[in-house]
Amino acid sequence: MKNLNSVSKDSFCRFGQFLLLAIFLFSAKCHTDDLPPRILVFSKTAAYRHASIPAGVAALRKLCQENGMLMDSTENADDFNEKNLCRYAAVVFLSTTGDVLNPEQEVAFERYIQAGGGFVGIHSATDTEYGWGWYGELVGAYFVDHPAIQEAKIDVKTQDHPATKHLGDTWKRTDEWYNLRNLNPAVTVLLNADETSYQGGTMGANHPLSWYHDFDGGRAFYTALGHTEASFGEPDFLKHILGGLKYAIGANRRLRYDLCRTPELPDQSRFIKTVLAET
Repeated sequence: MKNLNSVSKDSFCRFGQFLLLAIFLFSAKCHTDDLPPRILVFSKTAAYRHASIPAGVAALRKLCQENGMLMDSTENADDFNEKNLCRYAAVVFLSTTGDVLNPEQEVAFERYIQAGGGFVGIHSATDTEYGWGWYGELVGAYFVDHPAIQEAKIDVKTQDHPATKHLGDTWKRTDEWYNLRNLNPAVTVLLNADETSYQGGTMGANHPLSWYHDFDGGRAFYTALGHTEASFGEPDFLKHILGGLKYAIGANRRLRYDLCRTPELPDQSRFIKTVLAET
């Protein structure tokens, strides 16, 4: 027969195990203010596929590990649902291309941002979802074309942001320089291409490459840089991305789905299809 002390110890251990399990289940369900921020890296492509995507995923994972963040990566658009998205402080579109989300998934992502979620777009995130106007405003522009990969000079327009505070007035590097359209005038530009420093720019003096803005309840950061695998080994570029992540995550507050403007779509499983006529 166990004595009273051993029974108390057993009960305490079981209670401790139960408490840890409860904390784990709660944290897995939805991110909260007092947990390390978790990000979701999404790299699905429906058009051109960048060879740098694996290097980008690996570099982002290392950045998170070194800076107290957690990270999941996916190319499965089914992960864009409210139950899953609420776990993340920010979602990264890493060189996505084409039409990567269906209408139901688009609604889930709109509601995620409206609830206070963060967005980071890298490189061809602007070559994504051309038919979804809300996304175009979120990411801040759409891709048009680009010249050959070459070195260019970048003018640093804003130096008091975590994505650019480590840079000087100018930044020289080699990348694929996007020409863009449908620029959102509400963004704050961080980097601007100096078209006199390379061949193939078509936008003139106003050629933004990176920006940020508060948008529809959330926070969005975009950089057109990051085409090459070598980019994801460059310390200055990685600090640029890390700063964008920190901005998008913000205070890591719990999402407020009660603030959403986009209505939830009805659960299709609740409806029964009845054929009225056949031809």
